[in-house]
Amino acid sequence: MSMTSFELIARDGKARLGKITTPRGEIRTPAFMPVGTAGTVKGMMPESVAATGADVLLGNTYHLMLRPGAERVARLGGLHAFMNWEKPILTDSGGFQVMSLAGLRKLTEEGVTFKSHIDGSKHALSPERSMEIQRLLGSDIVMAFDECPALPAERGRIAESMQLSMRWAARSREAFGDRPGHMLFGIQQGGLDEHLRGESAEALRAIGFDGYAVGGLAVGEGQEAMLGCLDYAPDQLPEEKPRYLMGVGKPDDVVGAVKRGIDMMDCVLPSRSGRTGQAWTRRGQVNIRNARHADDPRPLDEHCSCPTCRGYSRAYLHHVCRSGEMISGMLLTWHNLHYYQEIMQGMRAAIAVGTFEAWEQDFHAQRALGDIERL
Repeated sequence: MSMTSFELIARDGKARLGKITTPRGEIRTPAFMPVGTAGTVKGMMPESVAATGADVLLGNTYHLMLRPGAERVARLGGLHAFMNWEKPILTDSGGFQVMSLAGLRKLTEEGVTFKSHIDGSKHALSPERSMEIQRLLGSDIVMAFDECPALPAERGRIAESMQLSMRWAARSREAFGDRPGHMLFGIQQGGLDEHLRGESAEALRAIGFDGYAVGGLAVGEGQEAMLGCLDYAPDQLPEEKPRYLMGVGKPDDVVGAVKRGIDMMDCVLPSRSGRTGQAWTRRGQVNIRNARHADDPRPLDEHCSCPTCRGYSRAYLHHVCRSGEMISGMLLTWHNLHYYQEIMQGMRAAIAVGTFEAWEQDFHAQRALGDIERL
């Protein structure tokens, strides 16, 4: 079994260019991971997701354990075979969804018991069970089990939660064991408190992980507070390991995170926006439902090479979106995912030659222009 590794190739300021090598292929960083919550990136075929330039997908422990069940996925050959995706998969630990979706949850030192949001059935998740589920799914990058309190919260509550997450991180490491070809990432917590984040980073370093995530952001604190935290949080983590910012974000969040030393991100935004008629373009956001698109023969973005922009007009996208046609979400999601990967490719190329700052200025300048009005 070939091993996993992370190589830092170039730096430009704090922005980093690198690659994660796994037995299932290379992940070029900075990387954006489309979210395949329940074994599918909604509205997309797996080969279409790969065609956008995605090297890795995110799968969701909480959703897959409830339906169809991790043991069933394992019997059917693991998540890669099950969903027909041959490249690497990162699975989250389930902690965040338990906190945000599950009903009647009870938190103890041992773990969390909760009721399924699907049918009310009772389940338990602990660091050990989370590692077992992620092993059954066969994910390449496994996340430690943690607790993520919603912000804002009292400092005492955040400190308590962070310390519990660090004890769970040690148990996750222990339960993960020695699995060549698979990586385990620890998750830094501590809210927006630099001291608590530092304490968390120290605890994670002492345990030792293959990569480190900045957790507990993008939970309602706003962009300014998030970027403020990223001004120091990534620097507290080991430099020679990949750094993953969980659940982020809008295009300008993604660029701001990479500028501050983040290597990996995931977000449901490109696909969720696509299903509600929102397109992300280099000139900002476009709501295709707006009447002004009804007679517009132009593509969403004339500079975009995705199949949506090459083959379909704004007028058509407006029509299928307003008519509630399935193809609307499919085409807009494809464009959005393509655009996000284009941003990542642009940043990788700029970091490689030391022009990240100029690239970033151009990125913001184009967005400031706003969508092109019809002539």
